Amino acid sequence: MHSPASRIVDSADVSPDAQIGDGSSVWHLAQVREGAVVGAGCVIGRGAYIGTGVQLGDHCKVQNYALVYEPARLGRGVFIGPAAVLTNDTFPRAVNADGTLKSADDWQPVGVTIGDGASIGARAVCVAPVTIGEWATVAAGAVVTKDVPAHALVAGVPARRIAWVGHAGRPLDATGTPGEWRCPADGATYRERNGSLARVDEETGR
Repeated sequence: MHSPASRIVDSADVSPDAQIGDGSSVWHLAQVREGAVVGAGCVIGRGAYIGTGVQLGDHCKVQNYALVYEPARLGRGVFIGPAAVLTNDTFPRAVNADGTLKSADDWQPVGVTIGDGASIGARAVCVAPVTIGEWATVAAGAVVTKDVPAHALVAGVPARRIAWVGHAGRPLDATGTPGEWRCPADGATYRERNGSLARVDEETGR
């Protein structure tokens, strides 16, 4: 089911069984498979691939030639950079141990889950099954093999946390108070607890 308010260019391959939300755009040579759900206001770039049953929240951007394999789940406002890959096979083989070609019944897909507001940089690879926390950032070219906490900036092969980032995507500055950080872009304060980070609710003091 495609919303009449969506835009799908002629060269895109979008299954009639996929759901494309209001205001979303699917660009040239992109493929959206059966049962995929693309929320409102999303952008699927040139040559991108959205696998069977993949779910995207509202206002996601999947840039050119990114590959999002099922059963990935993306929250709201997720950014997938150019040529990034979300895998779905922990032990990939084209054939079984007896040399026969693998079929869909011979392996179990596992997915990547990405929280609201998170970003995956260009040519990064997320090796399923992993979870990327809300507002985290995976640097360009990184290879993620372990879960990434909310607001973490990870880089390298394998990816490791090198900083914390806020909602604006900028690395946070230490305030001088242990476990407290501030965003240089919007002044928001964050606190670190149990290896993760959360923005302070200034109205309640939490």
